[in-house]
Amino acid sequence: MSEIVMDHIMHEHHHRKNVKPDPSNSDIREKSEESHTGHQGSHEGHMLEDFLKRFWISVLLTIPILALSHMLQDMVGIGEVLRFPGDTYLSFALSTIVFFYGGKPFLNGLVREMKQRAPGMMTLIGIAISAAYLYSTLVVFVVDGQVFFWELATLVDIMLIGHYIEMKSVMGASRALEELARLMPSEAHLLQEDGSTKDIPLEELTTGTRVLVKPGEKIPADGVVVDGKSSVNESLMTGESKPVSKGKGDDVIGGSINEEGSLSIEINRTGEDSFLSQVIKLVKEAQESKSRTQDLANRAAFWLTLVALGAGAITFFAWTFFTSEDFVFALERTVTVMVIACPHALGLAVPLVVAVSTSLAAQNGFLIRNRTAFEEARSLGAVIFDKTGTLTYGEFGVTDIVTLNGQYDENELLQLAASLEQNSQHPIARGIVNAATGLMKVDEFNSITGKGIEGRVDGKRVKVVSPGFLREKDIRLPGNEFEQLSSQGKTVVFVLIEDQLTGAIALGDKIREDSRQVIEQLHSMGIQSMMLTGDNEQTAAFVANELGLDDYFAEVLPEEKAAKVKEVQHRGLKVAMTGDGVNDAPALAQADVGIAIGTGSDVAVETGDIILTQSNPKDVAAVIGLAQTTYRKMVQNLLWATGYNAFAIPLAAGVLSGFGIVLSPAVGAVLMSLSTVIVAVNARFLSLKR
Repeated sequence: MSEIVMDHIMHEHHHRKNVKPDPSNSDIREKSEESHTGHQGSHEGHMLEDFLKRFWISVLLTIPILALSHMLQDMVGIGEVLRFPGDTYLSFALSTIVFFYGGKPFLNGLVREMKQRAPGMMTLIGIAISAAYLYSTLVVFVVDGQVFFWELATLVDIMLIGHYIEMKSVMGASRALEELARLMPSEAHLLQEDGSTKDIPLEELTTGTRVLVKPGEKIPADGVVVDGKSSVNESLMTGESKPVSKGKGDDVIGGSINEEGSLSIEINRTGEDSFLSQVIKLVKEAQESKSRTQDLANRAAFWLTLVALGAGAITFFAWTFFTSEDFVFALERTVTVMVIACPHALGLAVPLVVAVSTSLAAQNGFLIRNRTAFEEARSLGAVIFDKTGTLTYGEFGVTDIVTLNGQYDENELLQLAASLEQNSQHPIARGIVNAATGLMKVDEFNSITGKGIEGRVDGKRVKVVSPGFLREKDIRLPGNEFEQLSSQGKTVVFVLIEDQLTGAIALGDKIREDSRQVIEQLHSMGIQSMMLTGDNEQTAAFVANELGLDDYFAEVLPEEKAAKVKEVQHRGLKVAMTGDGVNDAPALAQADVGIAIGTGSDVAVETGDIILTQSNPKDVAAVIGLAQTTYRKMVQNLLWATGYNAFAIPLAAGVLSGFGIVLSPAVGAVLMSLSTVIVAVNARFLSLKR
């Protein structure tokens, strides 16, 4: 990355160390907004506008400089028309403005790098434009020779627009952070004891405060719904495109949009503890962190700078002392080498891909805490999933309904059983009730101690009982279907209508449909899929078989999970562990890549290298795919940048001059900037496949 852009990022990095993100605090939100708007103290916007202003002024001055160039006049055959006494002095005056005004950022960079004894790209540009200007000035006032004013002016123009494009690309890649910082509303409707509301600034919100959120408004802070029902758009926070239904007891995220009904919310997280603050913190850390590939690029850029300086010196002395060419030609070759050899594209190759991938990940609900681990994800050999809550919903629900005798269909059987179970608080009862609709009134309800319940539903005597009740009444089960359900680790209850066995309902932790898809996607990538669970062998075997897993580990205690991850690593595989980020923390830490799955405001920011804000296992394959694509983009950019310089330096030095191929400094600047633009455009084509 260029020194100018790097300095800007370092400035922002130090600034952020002293300003803690607090999206719920209006002062900091206003400061954040001011710091990103051009004439309100924005460092980023000011730099971008300054470069663009310098570019346009330099371009306007370049037009007459080009028109006054004797060489260009001769090329197009209009020398006699445009030449007049003193035209060289006018060209000198205009070029002086371009050199000192347009070239100021590069000259400052040259001085800074020399003071730091760290020559880099600014050194190359500064030397190139200084050599062209100083030599041309000597030609005007002291010696005979060819002036380089038009090359100088076009070089400055190209460098300015190249840096502008680079800065805009880098800033645009991190624009998601600014949008996140602006998500919070300015005020909240505080609910008072008499039921009225009072508008207060966000910084006055505290834990336990109750607020009213009207339809179309943004939720002011993280909290839990205490009254009301609505749909909430959380797409900017979690990447979930569909509105999420919210009712009493559901968590909501500050900054999300309430779409339909009014909600009364009790605030439970504000300031730095809020979900939005955690997201901003993680994205900042990821964008400011350096990856292994980036370190490699920085080292390559440093050595290429030394090579370029050495090549420039060798070029000058070789053409001056070992050929019949004059000093002007030697200087021209040297200037061209210094221009075309700038490691501009190389310095941009990795950082821009990092910035784009980090923003792309954040927009889709992937929060990257560890860039190195993210890069490691490209070469994974196995992904180990925690079962409950990851591959399954983590909720006790109806998985199978079996009917007998053909008297009732599955829906009717479930409706009768659920109507009876609505009077019970047992987990089995809640699972059955949640699966049914159109519940009916129950009469003569009675509990059969330890065996089930009974009552009259729609005029029918209905019992929902355990297998023990059937054994006690000596009711035999037809076929072996019920035994198969039990062997899968499922809980089976039986439905009797008018004392006749009519069917059965099996309950268990339901497998996510997305889980099947992610396993298929990982297999297509050549990655093995495994499962860790504390469940018994039968349940684990059933889930593994249903999903087509390559391996599984059953009856594993939380403290044993890390050992199982290590066991898979000893097979020679690079391993990712995927879990909820809480009880899986040791396993996440042991894995080469820890992927924590969080839901809404329950993001575990202190665990996992990568955090997925949605409880969707498909995101595991998506983030691995993004890591692979990101690495490919980095390699492509590095190959282009280094390959370009390897080809361009000898060409700029004039090794093909004997064949009539000679590059001018301006053409060298065009080629160098073209390389930079190609690298930037290639990075911007980075996309996420789901």
